[in-house]
Amino acid sequence: MNADGSDQRRLTTYPADDLIQTWSPDGTYVAFFSELNEASEIYLVNVAEALETLGAGGKPLTDTPQFYDADPSWSPDSTQMTFVSDRDGPLQIYVMNADGSGQTNLTQTSSNDTNPGWSPDGKLIAFATERDNNSEIYVMQPDGSAPTRLTHNDRYDVYPTWSPDSQRLAFVSEFEYKGDIYVVDVASASQSSDGSSETNLTNNPAYDQSPSWSPDGTKMAFVSDRDGNLEIYVMSSDGSGVTRLTNSPGYDAEPAWSPDGTRIAFASDRDGNLEVYVMNADGSAQTRLTHTQDGDFAPRWEP
Repeated sequence: MNADGSDQRRLTTYPADDLIQTWSPDGTYVAFFSELNEASEIYLVNVAEALETLGAGGKPLTDTPQFYDADPSWSPDSTQMTFVSDRDGPLQIYVMNADGSGQTNLTQTSSNDTNPGWSPDGKLIAFATERDNNSEIYVMQPDGSAPTRLTHNDRYDVYPTWSPDSQRLAFVSEFEYKGDIYVVDVASASQSSDGSSETNLTNNPAYDQSPSWSPDGTKMAFVSDRDGNLEIYVMSSDGSGVTRLTNSPGYDAEPAWSPDGTRIAFASDRDGNLEVYVMNADGSAQTRLTHTQDGDFAPRWEP
């Protein structure tokens, strides 16, 4: 749809649930995974072709009907993507070319490896792994070499998210039904093993989650239930200046910054049904964009 909610058009027509779409950095394609009968495959849609064919465009990139292939993440040059799969046992991180060729297991461990994400400069892939009997954040080279542990604690660290300058990673650290947002300096953490490079940004008894960097790296949107229900907040990237942006009796979550940093799209059920909304980066002008009988969620901006 357009950024004002107009001209909503269908891209896919598969007989399954199509989930967690992600734009290629060049804005040409959308990758997603489609779930059917507890298995899933990764698909690719050329946006222009799909609009011309009313959703009939697209092709499968993986073909493992008995296994779970999901969570595609693009390389910055749009030529490759990582994904997770259980085709070799536990969840592992794979890489493939954008046309689906060259599928390669990058992690090859006996533990679950998840949440892959390319650094904006294309030099590293961050991921979460349970190889140390506790989920920790690692980085590796794009070919899977030199896996390096960044976090060292007793908490469950997941969902690493790169800063725009590729220097830091935000992540969610869970402990005893509580979640906090941490940030780690990648270069410093790669040289230490005492957790000294990990900084707790939120430090709140509630569950804080879904960190999302602003395009200039100075701020971070996140979701928290600290005020009784899920709301969207923003803070400076050092954890200061926490400000609540939404204030509704329902579910406000999944913040996504516009590429120019002036707006944030999000999902909310404040009107009785899960819909997509947009607001200014300061929380003003909250506007509903979708109006359907089913749930609309997981907004993603075109690059």
